[in-house]
Amino acid sequence: MAGKVAIFFGSKSDTEKMSKAADVLKEFGVEYKAFILSAHRAGSLLAQTVKQVESEGFEVIIAGAGLAAALPGVIAGLTTLPVIGVPLECISGTSNGLGGMDALLSIVQMPPQIPVATVGIGNAKNGAYLALEILSIKYPELKEKLLAFRKKLFDDAEAGLKTPVLA
Repeated sequence: MAGKVAIFFGSKSDTEKMSKAADVLKEFGVEYKAFILSAHRAGSLLAQTVKQVESEGFEVIIAGAGLAAALPGVIAGLTTLPVIGVPLECISGTSNGLGGMDALLSIVQMPPQIPVATVGIGNAKNGAYLALEILSIKYPELKEKLLAFRKKLFDDAEAGLKTPVLA
């Protein structure tokens, strides 16, 4: 397998959303491990787990969080590994009417010197694709898979142009 990615999210209710990142990583043959840990409820356990994934050779972290969305930033403060933040909408059954904008702004507005790469609201798939791009710098076989994937995207778009849209 090419590369190792750790996936973190703060609540079990985010499992379905964050599983989309795992699906992409599986498709490309990248090893991953997922953890449900809240930055607010289990800070010391989160710090231990981040150190553990570093020692196990993980190379990129994807962290999904909603509401205050502290998880990606806290993780970034604990490691020099690249951290990709996935802002998530509010927890199921609750509504703050912000549709994930609160999480997006929380994740993207990191203080200087502690960056978090951020993808769109709920877009765990793009978090995984960004992780793949980062890993492809080191793993030529992964770069080849990404190039083939992009070529298929192009070919599909080109084929769509040859199909009448409004016949």
